[in-house]
Amino acid sequence: MDRFITIMRKEFLHIIRDGRTLAMILLLPGLLLVLLGYGVSGESQNVPMAVVDHSRTAASQAYVDNYTASGDFDLVAMPLSENELLGMMDQDQVDVGLIIPEDFGRKVDTGESVMVHLYVNGSTEPTDAQTIQLKINAISQAAMQEVLVEQLMRSPDLGGVLEMPIDTRTKLLYNPNGDGGMFMIPGLIAILLQVQALLLSALAIVREREQGTMEQLIVTPLKRWELMLGKIVPYLLVNIFNTVVMLWLGEVIFNVQVAGSYLELVGLSTAFILGSLGMGVLISNISQTQMQAMYIAMFVVMIPAIILSGLMFSRDGMPLFTYWFGEFLPVTHYLEIARGVMIRGVGAESLLGAIWPLVILSVLYFTASVLVFRKRI
Repeated sequence: MDRFITIMRKEFLHIIRDGRTLAMILLLPGLLLVLLGYGVSGESQNVPMAVVDHSRTAASQAYVDNYTASGDFDLVAMPLSENELLGMMDQDQVDVGLIIPEDFGRKVDTGESVMVHLYVNGSTEPTDAQTIQLKINAISQAAMQEVLVEQLMRSPDLGGVLEMPIDTRTKLLYNPNGDGGMFMIPGLIAILLQVQALLLSALAIVREREQGTMEQLIVTPLKRWELMLGKIVPYLLVNIFNTVVMLWLGEVIFNVQVAGSYLELVGLSTAFILGSLGMGVLISNISQTQMQAMYIAMFVVMIPAIILSGLMFSRDGMPLFTYWFGEFLPVTHYLEIARGVMIRGVGAESLLGAIWPLVILSVLYFTASVLVFRKRI
């Protein structure tokens, strides 16, 4: 029993003496719970919506108001054509598109049936896409009943022959069958690349310190950026190879094909891997032990990357703080790129809103890792 107490006391002293590790152990889990708790709470609201209103009448405006008044949809654009609307959906600017025909107002006034088209972005999480469709159906039914009541009030004698005034045709784009694998495989590829790149590079510098080989690096004429780049490039090549393998496995085993340019996707994946490696080396530079590096990588990057990047939960309903925390994670932007190229089949020119933040973060994290590193023990 005494030996057990001695070992336990020694371990407690070891933890207490390492103030940085003790602070992380005590503070990070609670902070992470608050961050992630807010990040996944609540249902997505204000889904971005675009409307092509060829009718431009009071009736069509009243119909659109049914969607925006609920708070579930946010009208962000009024494109002039169906092609312009579909282009916005390709670029992931909106998740719902509504097309109202030119004769909408006239047919509603005369009691004729009129068809409207609704497009839903199927490259989002399947559950979110289904929820959006359910909301659309509920709102369109309520709008149709409202129009019916008005028509009956104007012409009570038409009650027996009145047609359903609005026929809403909803189409799920990019993933018409609602296949969950098509949504999850690009996300899993992104997370697996993030985990491998981060863990490999997070131990790069701190491992040299613990093994006592840092002195050999310090006495060399290597510049800091050369040392950091030399640490990163081998892992970069390994992760590029893994990217190609996972894309191939996704197609062969899960039938998730790259709808866009394969070479563009690999090139953009390289930028993402560089950002993740730079972040890992930065963590390695600010850590004193491998345990600290692992703890920071796990609690500050990897777990938030799974919850806040859009892998499993929509980012639209997140509070401002958690939303912007996710913006500083390279995987958040890479997820948008991977799903855009693999599912929607769009090119790099349509993904500039995600590419530029990814490139900027990659440069910033690598630069920070160089600046933080000091050629000393």
